[in-house]
Amino acid sequence: MAFCSKCGAEIKDGSKFCEACGANTGADKKEGNKMDFSDAVSNFNNTDDYTSGMDRSDVENNKAMGVLAYLSWLVIIPLFAAKDSKFARFHTNQGIVLAIFELIWWVVEGIIAAVFSIIPVVGLIVNLVLGLVNILFLVLAIIGIVNAINGKAKELPIIGKIRVIK
Repeated sequence: MAFCSKCGAEIKDGSKFCEACGANTGADKKEGNKMDFSDAVSNFNNTDDYTSGMDRSDVENNKAMGVLAYLSWLVIIPLFAAKDSKFARFHTNQGIVLAIFELIWWVVEGIIAAVFSIIPVVGLIVNLVLGLVNILFLVLAIIGIVNAINGKAKELPIIGKIRVIK
């Protein structure tokens, strides 16, 4: 049961206005602000797309190299094997940035985990929470792989704007 915030009268579910006083119930605002999971994922992955500046044959010939770029340190394969491909270089850059952030995170995570491992229960909880960040790296790698397979040169969310190679 919902009640009008202005007069206190009972409001029927889904009504936009109170029948007693005519006040706006805000039902239309609640629906407009509702964001489901697919909207959140879409907004997270709403990054710059450079596919239009790529040669179509280059994209088709180097999709595998684009995928390799996101498989951790296998990024060195496209770095040297497809150095003339604009598409592979784009994904190689994204993969290198991801690998660097992963490496930095592993060092930070190890230090924090070592410090908190002294405290039995707290150390376990801290390790679990720190481990959740690794899921973010996995998600970013999957997004990059999907983009490469689909022939898109889209930046990764969060870290995609960083350039380490040209």
